[in-house]
Amino acid sequence: MTALRIAVVHSFYSSGQPSGENEAVRDQVRALRAAGHDVAVVSAHTDELARGRLYPVRAATTVATGRGRTPVAALRAFAPDVVHVHNLFPNFARGWVRAWDGPLIATLHNYRPLCAGATLYRAGSPCTSCLDGDRWAAVRHGCYRDSRLATAPLAWANRRGATGDPLLSRADRLLVLSELSRRMYLRAGIAAERLALIPNFVEEPAPGTDGASDGRWVFAGRLSAEKGALDLLRRWPESEPLDIIGDGELLDRARATAPSSVRFLGRLDRAELRRRLPSYLGLVFPSRCLEGAPLVQVEALAAGLPILAFDGSSVAESVRSLGTGAAVGWEEPLLPVLTDAAERFPGLRAHCRRVFDSYFTERAWLGQVERLYRETVGISRRVP
Repeated sequence: MTALRIAVVHSFYSSGQPSGENEAVRDQVRALRAAGHDVAVVSAHTDELARGRLYPVRAATTVATGRGRTPVAALRAFAPDVVHVHNLFPNFARGWVRAWDGPLIATLHNYRPLCAGATLYRAGSPCTSCLDGDRWAAVRHGCYRDSRLATAPLAWANRRGATGDPLLSRADRLLVLSELSRRMYLRAGIAAERLALIPNFVEEPAPGTDGASDGRWVFAGRLSAEKGALDLLRRWPESEPLDIIGDGELLDRARATAPSSVRFLGRLDRAELRRRLPSYLGLVFPSRCLEGAPLVQVEALAAGLPILAFDGSSVAESVRSLGTGAAVGWEEPLLPVLTDAAERFPGLRAHCRRVFDSYFTERAWLGQVERLYRETVGISRRVP
């Protein structure tokens, strides 16, 4: 494919809350450059901007009004063939996209245009109140940071629904990461022909990193309500060894709840997580929210690690469709499930690697996204 000039626009989340989205953007920029494309990253970093005394007010105003910091000057200077927007929240305005008349793609990493909390989750289970037309439900429940005040700018920005969102209405194509995410945006009114499903990728493991299970299970993620770790630990059998990798606001409660067979390893950097994953029996994924497409799922498959997922998330759907583990209901007794999985999962390791090689490699992602760029450059039109 002829090399393209690609501008990537992304507002990086705070490093205080490690983000798979930030990692995915960095991976994609590296892959595009390695493939010979000229890539400019137009970014805003919350870590830097948040040092300003009035940052919370400025960010809230930008979110509510769609006005504020824009990447337009940098984009015009670079003159890209295509602009690829990942995240504008909370540091970039949204209104600028209506004036940009070049090809534009946006990746929908989460459900922010449909939900102030970005997760379609509330009070222990999936919630679609705002998506279904109750636009101010998020404010009543304080869905963003448990604060009605903090939620109000997001609810105001989303008051017209997905089809009234400046970015979603302007983008030539919208890239989603899972079939479940595609269905939710279809439900929100986005036309099917504007949605493209291209899953995330991770780097292939270094040669010789295949491992044999030591009989321990692993959870890797944020210790927050929507990720389900606390619910998992309340059900976890004393007899089953489990490692918890990660931290978060529920860490103290998780420690108090966990049986003695559970070890807490804290937050590990990505390289160390990748090094350890092959030695586990399986990844336990208990998320209570729908999820977009978490990178830890792909990291597990790259390590040949089967996944035990609980019903309700995109990962559970993927596990079922690809045969990469087991998906179970929350009401099922957990010990028999774990016993059965312990017998079957070692035989799935080679299959998990084959699935990774077929769907989730950098090579697979590049082929799909380059086709999408080429199509978008051909069909782009200016939306007034």
